[in-house]
Amino acid sequence: MLAETLEQGRALADAALERLLPAASEHPVSIHRAMRHSVFAGGKRLRPILCMEAARMVAGSLPSGVEDLGAALEMLHTYSLVHDDLPALDNDDLRRGRPTCHKAFGEAVAILAGDALQTHAYLTLSRLQCEPAARVRIIEEIARGTGTINGMIGGQVADLESEHAQVDFKTLEYIHKAKTAALISASVVGGGLYAGADGEAVEKLRSFGQRIGLAFQIVDDVLDVTQTSEQLGKTAGKDKAAEKATYPALFGVEPSLQKADELAKCAGSTLVSFGNRADTLKALANFLVERKK
Repeated sequence: MLAETLEQGRALADAALERLLPAASEHPVSIHRAMRHSVFAGGKRLRPILCMEAARMVAGSLPSGVEDLGAALEMLHTYSLVHDDLPALDNDDLRRGRPTCHKAFGEAVAILAGDALQTHAYLTLSRLQCEPAARVRIIEEIARGTGTINGMIGGQVADLESEHAQVDFKTLEYIHKAKTAALISASVVGGGLYAGADGEAVEKLRSFGQRIGLAFQIVDDVLDVTQTSEQLGKTAGKDKAAEKATYPALFGVEPSLQKADELAKCAGSTLVSFGNRADTLKALANFLVERKK
């Protein structure tokens, strides 16, 4: 059942991305080829799937047009990866098993491709087929989740500044919650808002998203030190080489995995009031931590 959900979600997101992104033949060709190179390099489409399943849970069925919201989230996620791989940041050669954008198209075009994916995401968000008030709230939620105050960019800055430094648990948790969990939480909340979630439902979705986002990053940190580059589809051991702040570095592998399991269980408990309609989101939470197995 979950495998079918993941496959259908990927297909919906990919179809929306294909429709919404400029064609590779559209002038100027170089930027559009670079954007598509990174977006269609593979990936789990986790954020779109979480968004769509949150909307399905709230509405009882998949709302029309919600896949465009999922596509916008994937554009934002991909832009962050393109920039994160740049020489000025992580300086990585491999992403999703393919050469990173700056390796394939040059650093200048890669920077602009990331910028373009971000602006195209907000163009897509401005055209969502939901109530105008919900559209504004979704844009606000996502802008906050990708911003500098407790959002993705702020988390990336803190992550950079933590390299080769002694980092305490408070700083580590801030980095993970901001850099990764904030956009995952915004994806879940955004899907709920699209489907008409009320204030109480939104807060439950936010709590769920924050917990699974943190669990996801913890498992990613573990995989970075326990799997090969071929298994990961990106360069393994980069966090250790850069002496980055990670859960395994601070607590060890097994305690980190236990923490991820606890977070996934707690996340599921926040959705009890939704009954059986929450089963898929709960299964997705478990899937995020079971990637280690």
